[in-house]
Amino acid sequence: MLIVVRHGRTRANAAGLLQGRVDNELDEVGVQQANQIAAALARADQRPDRIISSPLLRARQTARATAEFTGLDISIDDRWAELDYGEWDGIPIADVQVSDWQRWRADSDFAPPGGESLAQLNSRVGAACDELTAVAADRNVAIFTHVSPIKSAVRWALGTSDEISWHLQVSQAQITSIGFRGPVPRLSTFNDTSHLDT
Repeated sequence: MLIVVRHGRTRANAAGLLQGRVDNELDEVGVQQANQIAAALARADQRPDRIISSPLLRARQTARATAEFTGLDISIDDRWAELDYGEWDGIPIADVQVSDWQRWRADSDFAPPGGESLAQLNSRVGAACDELTAVAADRNVAIFTHVSPIKSAVRWALGTSDEISWHLQVSQAQITSIGFRGPVPRLSTFNDTSHLDT
């Protein structure tokens, strides 16, 4: 099973800022959420056999709580980094022009200035998922990542178009599970936050 986890909260999350490649650390709530994720992943059905993380600090810090709990090492895979927002990185979401949002929603090849397109994101995340299919068919692989790669992994599992990401809500510190029937991915759970107290 692929267990795809969104990192705990940062100050930028709390402030409603776009947070792509800005390398923020978890805030106090985020640290609590990382510990709650670790406790949830200690259950027998979700206990990871392998841990992979985005290279960004907030994901690595979230993964570290589970690694300490399980005694597993963390492998870093750049393909699980957040979407590169380019010049929009670190600005309030409300400051992005409506016309830019509309163009982005209509064209998966559109990229923020200096950033990355949805199509590029889906290509790298899809390749990472393809590589993990064989091992995740009979072992649990926990992946600590971000909003956009989680949406992309769900798109990959469901075999839908790039634009599905605009129709998915990914909560802070959520857990999504993708199981397999043979080589065929099956979305088992999505956006589970039942482990969170905050």
